[in-house]
Amino acid sequence: MFFHPIEPVYNDRSAVLILGSFPSVKSRETRFYYGHPQNRFWKLLSILAEEDTPETIEEKKSFLLRRHIALWDVIGSCDVIGSADSTIRNVTPNDLALILSKAPIRRICLNGGTAARLYERFGRRPSFPVAVTLPSTSSANAAYSMDRLCSAWKPVLSDLLG
Repeated sequence: MFFHPIEPVYNDRSAVLILGSFPSVKSRETRFYYGHPQNRFWKLLSILAEEDTPETIEEKKSFLLRRHIALWDVIGSCDVIGSADSTIRNVTPNDLALILSKAPIRRICLNGGTAARLYERFGRRPSFPVAVTLPSTSSANAAYSMDRLCSAWKPVLSDLLG
C-alpha cells in the first residue's frame, strides 16, 4: 500500500483544480507532482503561459499559485505496481472537499482518462464544480503530440494562462 506523499497545492485564490490519479514512482521520489522528466505537464503549462518551464519545487508552486491553479490527485492511497495506472487497486480517495471548502474553485480539470474514471467513482459530488477531462500529459499518451495537448488544454485554461 502506497500513501500519497505530496501535499496539495492551493490557496484562497485558486480558481481551477487540476487532478491526476496518483503520483508516479519518480514523483514519489522527487516528492512533487509530475516529477518524471518525460511527463509533459510542466512544459505544457509553461508553453500555454508563455513562461520558462519551472524547474524547482518552489518555482512550480509559485507558478501554480500565481496562475490560480490548485494541484492534487484523486487517490490518497492505493496498491500500485510501479507507475502503471492500470495496476491501481484498493483505492482510498483524497478528500477533495479539503480544497473545495477553502478555495473558490470554478472548474476541475482531470489529467487523463484514469483520473477521470477515478474521480467519477470516488471523488465527484453533486456540489462540486464542473469537471473537464483532458488528455493525459504522460509520455505514455503517445497519441497526443505537444501541439495537440496544447490545443486541448488551452481553451480550458486560457483565462489563467494566457
